[in-house]
Amino acid sequence: MPRIKCHYLDCAFLDEGICSAGMVELDPDTGCKTYSANAGSATEDDWDTEDDELDEWEELGEDEDEEIWEEDEPEETY
Repeated sequence: MPRIKCHYLDCAFLDEGICSAGMVELDPDTGCKTYSANAGSATEDDWDTEDDELDEWEELGEDEDEEIWEEDEPEETY
């Protein structure tokens, strides 16, 4: 039986980099038609949630940076 190296990282048929599907159908234009996303793979909603969390962290970081600069500015006396 031929072994097919799979480049999809989240395919349900992936077994240590080799396709374990009983039958594989390939299309030269679209790729593997046998591909099936693993149930544990990241969905688009997961990526949106991660983006939202990243935005929140960036906003927190900006506020802290402003506070640091305000505290570190020396008072000028002449």
